[in-house]
Amino acid sequence: MAWQKAETRVAKEKEKAVALNFRQTEILELARAEGRVVVEDLAQRFDVTLQTIRRDLSDLADAGHLDRVHGGAVLRTGVANIGYEARRRMNEGAKAAIARACAAAIPDNCSLILNLGTTTEAVARELLAHRNITVITNNMNVANILVANPGCEIVVAGGALRRTDGGLVGELTTQFFEQFKVDYAVIGVSALDRDGDLLDFDLAEVRVSKAIIQQSRRRFLVCDHSKLDRSAPARLASLSEITTLFTDLPLPGELMRKCEAWETGVTVAA
Repeated sequence: MAWQKAETRVAKEKEKAVALNFRQTEILELARAEGRVVVEDLAQRFDVTLQTIRRDLSDLADAGHLDRVHGGAVLRTGVANIGYEARRRMNEGAKAAIARACAAAIPDNCSLILNLGTTTEAVARELLAHRNITVITNNMNVANILVANPGCEIVVAGGALRRTDGGLVGELTTQFFEQFKVDYAVIGVSALDRDGDLLDFDLAEVRVSKAIIQQSRRRFLVCDHSKLDRSAPARLASLSEITTLFTDLPLPGELMRKCEAWETGVTVAA
């Protein structure tokens, strides 16, 4: 029967997709470390043809590990975020460059809020030499990093501790931030839509971040290029509400034009 043959074919395809070869396993590890893989880079790395790499990426996509994008693939996302340790390893070099550029725009003798995210944690490391700053945060990792700076007063928000990433979230955290008005906010997001919307996975975290944006005079978004290839279900804000975006690669042309119209600064870190 035709339907039986079709079922057999689908089962064989699934079995093939699950049984990854050595090269595909390595590609998946690279994607987990960097967030994105590029066909040309992989072909050069493994000394195979572009067509071979495209087949590998298609197999990994069929197995549910990756999503195909123009020129390569990204880790599959949807309604759940990538684990903290995997996020921390992704694009580490880009995050460090973004953090340096962002910290260079923050003067001594100021107050600021840093929210959740591995890139905001990178910014905290770049603030270790700043003097006479007050940092308010709902990120326990940020607080622990800045303990090493004697010129930094650290204020930690209350709220429910999220053990997976050291974040404090919830209504108590939102109310806490509403008590402040700071010079700068440094925020990270899970995804950046190509229409300029900032997206996240956790509604409780979104409410906290909205309060942070409202209670700050200047708002810095730290976001590497991989966030443009991801999606998340909850809208946090728009780039039109951001003072400056710090990223590692130039934005797509249409989004850059929107930022110019919104007077949102864009700094591409070296």
